[in-house]
Amino acid sequence: MKAAVITQPGDVEITTVDDPAPGPREVVVKVAASGLCGTDLHILQGEFAPKLPIIPGHEFAGEVVGLGSEVTELAIGDRVAVDPSLYCFECRYCRLGRNNLCDRWQAIGVTVAGGAAEYAVAPVANCVRLPDHVDVQDAALIEPLSCAVRGYDVLRNRLASRVLVYGAGTMGLMMLQLAKATGAASVDVVDINAERLATAWQLGCSAGAASADELDRPPYGWDVVVDATGNAKAIQDALGRVGKGGTYLQFGVAGHATRATIEPYKIYHQEITITGSMAVLHSFERATDLFATGVIDPGVFISDRLPLAAFPDAIARFQAGIGRKIQIQPGLVAS
Repeated sequence: MKAAVITQPGDVEITTVDDPAPGPREVVVKVAASGLCGTDLHILQGEFAPKLPIIPGHEFAGEVVGLGSEVTELAIGDRVAVDPSLYCFECRYCRLGRNNLCDRWQAIGVTVAGGAAEYAVAPVANCVRLPDHVDVQDAALIEPLSCAVRGYDVLRNRLASRVLVYGAGTMGLMMLQLAKATGAASVDVVDINAERLATAWQLGCSAGAASADELDRPPYGWDVVVDATGNAKAIQDALGRVGKGGTYLQFGVAGHATRATIEPYKIYHQEITITGSMAVLHSFERATDLFATGVIDPGVFISDRLPLAAFPDAIARFQAGIGRKIQIQPGLVAS
């Protein structure tokens, strides 16, 4: 089969690899679509994957075309979205139900072959069957949505919160949509990319600007501030925008070397909470249910649908901040 392969830091190529074969409790998925994410850029830079080469693609959905010998839950032809998370279920964190902090954490498309290919293998337990009305290609958005759902689990959001989101990429826009869905009084968005900021306005943000200084600060500050950029300057600015008793969520994926400073006295004196949200935890099925109800509009979120052969170009577009969610669809033919 054809696949995109990150061969070494900075290099990706389209090549032919062996077709995958399922283990007893695995299925083979014919990939309908695989989305690009900031994590893919970190893998490309050699940060996250412990071993290269790797087929990336942790956001994907498709049709089941192969079954392991012990699989009874799914059938050939079922359309599924795939949770990429792989846990050991043995370490302390797994036993505590904090599987996303697993000592042996792995993920499809991060540490093992992923969905940037014609076919991918996944444990049957990681596959969620899609309702008939959900487009299987659009369903690749369920994985990032499940990360956003996890973010709101961490926030334990209260009704009528004043929310400020840094970043109007896919994840920031999803946090905007979920903030509105969970009863935020206002949701302001900061992004220096005018095109992405326009999408935030389209999706109903209360206010949007290239800098938080341009926004009308709520009388008592923002109750919830979310970084969805991973950018050091944005993070530093965001930390200073949290109101008394408020919460800062590090949701964007920052590089290992990224640093920001905090004011310990302010955190103490104003009872500010600083927390993080990592990947997916008990949220994939709920994200599938939310997606099926139309909580997000795939037509707004997906800006580019490209063939597998265009994966290097897709990476370049993503790095340049062009578009929103860029998808690779192996079934498309390069023009």
